[in-house]
Amino acid sequence: VASSFAALIAAAGVASGAAWAGLLANFAAGAFLIVLRPFKVGDYVKAGGVEGTVTEIGLFASTILTPDNVATFIGNNKIFGDTIQNYSSSPYRRVDRLAQLAHSVDPTDAIARLKTALAAIPNVEQTPAPDVEIIDFNERGPVLAVRPYTHTRHYWQVYFDTNRAISATFGAAGYPVPESHVHMRQKSA
Repeated sequence: VASSFAALIAAAGVASGAAWAGLLANFAAGAFLIVLRPFKVGDYVKAGGVEGTVTEIGLFASTILTPDNVATFIGNNKIFGDTIQNYSSSPYRRVDRLAQLAHSVDPTDAIARLKTALAAIPNVEQTPAPDVEIIDFNERGPVLAVRPYTHTRHYWQVYFDTNRAISATFGAAGYPVPESHVHMRQKSA
């Protein structure tokens, strides 16, 4: 009975020590976050595996509001021990989209049309100017990289407006729908 009681006390001591260690690790990481300031309240970040807007930086945990409006509490030790991406630290951010062309479409014409359309999208930065270039080729034809720049607070508006601009520009130009051109050879008997 005494040995069982001693084992129980020892287990409680180990559990208590582990809890204190985790708490102290979160506290120390919180102190480093406050001193080093890799982000501040209001910044859009990816930290501790969560992406969203920082709403609170506490001593033990920080709160990030995800784009789908979920408040997520993350232990500071997890944040500090992982990669932190701060999307708000630069004056602009690049939106990356791809646009598939059919083989019969002149890429130079498509690039010129898209550059004009991107310049008309609200909140697209003029400097740097949007990039539109051939990034790849596949069985359907050339693939364009479509890359306007904008401030983080306008990222999703520019993202969706870029998708609409690609669709509307290609539709207005009468470009054909890209189709696969993979030909299978029949084996002779």
